[in-house]
Amino acid sequence: MPTFPKFHVLLVFFVWLLSPWLSSAIPINIWPKPRFLSWPQHKGITLSPDFTIISPQHQHLSASVTRYRNLIHSENYSPLITSTIKLIKRYTLSKLVVTITDLSLPLHHGVNESYTLSIPSKSSSAHLSAHSVWGAMHGLETFSQITWGKAPELCVPVGIYIQDSPLFGHRGVLLDTSRNYYGVEDITRTIKAMSANKLNVFHWHITDSHSFPLVLPSEPSLAAKGSYGPDMVYTPEDVSMIVQFGLEHGVRVLPEIDTPGHTGSWGEAYPDIVTCANMFWWPAGKSWEERLASEPGTGQLNPLNPKTYEVVQNVIQDVAKLFPEPFFHGGGDEVIPGCWKTDPAITSFLSSGGTLSQLLEKYINSTLPYIVSQNRTAVYWEDVLLDAKIKVDSSVLPKGHTILQTWNNGNANTKRIVAAGYRVIVSSSEYYYLDCGHGGFLGNDSQYDQQGGGGSSDGGSWCAPFKTWQTIYNYDIMDGLVDEEERKLVLGGEVALWSEQADPTVLDSRLWPRASAFAESLWSGNRDERGLKRCGEALDRLNRWRYRMVKRGVGAEPIQPLWCLKNPGMCNAAVHSASEYL
Repeated sequence: MPTFPKFHVLLVFFVWLLSPWLSSAIPINIWPKPRFLSWPQHKGITLSPDFTIISPQHQHLSASVTRYRNLIHSENYSPLITSTIKLIKRYTLSKLVVTITDLSLPLHHGVNESYTLSIPSKSSSAHLSAHSVWGAMHGLETFSQITWGKAPELCVPVGIYIQDSPLFGHRGVLLDTSRNYYGVEDITRTIKAMSANKLNVFHWHITDSHSFPLVLPSEPSLAAKGSYGPDMVYTPEDVSMIVQFGLEHGVRVLPEIDTPGHTGSWGEAYPDIVTCANMFWWPAGKSWEERLASEPGTGQLNPLNPKTYEVVQNVIQDVAKLFPEPFFHGGGDEVIPGCWKTDPAITSFLSSGGTLSQLLEKYINSTLPYIVSQNRTAVYWEDVLLDAKIKVDSSVLPKGHTILQTWNNGNANTKRIVAAGYRVIVSSSEYYYLDCGHGGFLGNDSQYDQQGGGGSSDGGSWCAPFKTWQTIYNYDIMDGLVDEEERKLVLGGEVALWSEQADPTVLDSRLWPRASAFAESLWSGNRDERGLKRCGEALDRLNRWRYRMVKRGVGAEPIQPLWCLKNPGMCNAAVHSASEYL
């Protein structure tokens, strides 16, 4: 083990102690942190009152340019921690010139999202170059974040050069709009905040056992009878507006129609194709293994009823027409044995030697071709391949048409999926479920009637504890993957907000800024240039970004007292010796 001179140890120690103050002395704060940034002179320049953005004509980019030009002129952002930066007064910045290599590239997974941004010294023009429109949108967001001050003296750093691109192509937020309804304005506000954090996939878990809020032209009775009411639906016009809004913000809208489980709401329109609909989820006197669902809200599609496939085919065709996104999420999670066993035809099938896995195999074999015929790639939850009781053979899931999304057992299940040769989206509940830690929602629950600190250690929440931003930020979705071919199969990840105990009143605070922490970890990583975790360094930056998001209209929850932000480093964990950080 090498030894270091005493003065070197002390120098490292004091640099570490001073790092919060050193970072806070810089007025610019870009979230997520760029992959490469150079600003050697730490000088600034003011924007001309007539500052404008010049870009190629493109339907979605032009809308984005207009939005950012208005934001830059109106935000009037003043950092909470001020610093003295020398402003060059000889000239002003009059324009940002945007150049795109290929305007035709669609917003699909794997599109080049890189950009380069420079504000040269002694020039009245800044330059933003990108391979695609979508990379240019990220660069516009970065330019907005490096702008500070109040009109008429808006400032940007001069002599700055940024080269940036994401580590992962799939960086998403899942929102469940079945258990509780969210208005269109809640969804678009979320997409806007995602864009500001360079997240690019809005995974819309539209339907579940609790409600079917999506109005479909071929199957109008599903929403008419399965929604919470006529004012709690999404019309085709609503969907078109949300998809268009997503494109203007560089965010894909990925629809999920969860089947064959989680389909109790379908039973309102088609009771004959749904087993165990509207039955009590865990009958008295039955074991957990004999439950009908994993939470209140029962119902699963019947794979033995031919009518099931008529309805499902109509649904898939309509959804594919509404959503241009090349991925179609078909669900496939939590198919519960007890629910299917309530159906006489299924019990007869099982009595004749059939298995529950064969039922799921029949369903997937019948419905996957519907998805593929729409020129879509199917995404399923990991359960279809990894569930302990009901799963299909890998031969049923062609790797070229199938992506699996993991939510159990952390890196272990990610490893199992890529080892089997499948592409994977990581949503490990131990790290990425934003609904966890708020207690249970069941009534008449005796575990809460305990004196003297008794009761459940998890507070009634199956996925407790609450996932702090540090937990999310520090999670490495590639941990344990050594083989380069397996690592290439990890498309990225998603944080998820399931809505048993969430609705529009808490939407922003449940998502932000924890989803911001996730965003940086998948954009530029959670480690510094030395390969060390940078969670400590990220704290002040995230704190400042949270305050800026709030100024922009996002109700992000606080992560520290304001005093901590104004006194950098004073709210860190205690330091007992320099050796702890060497």
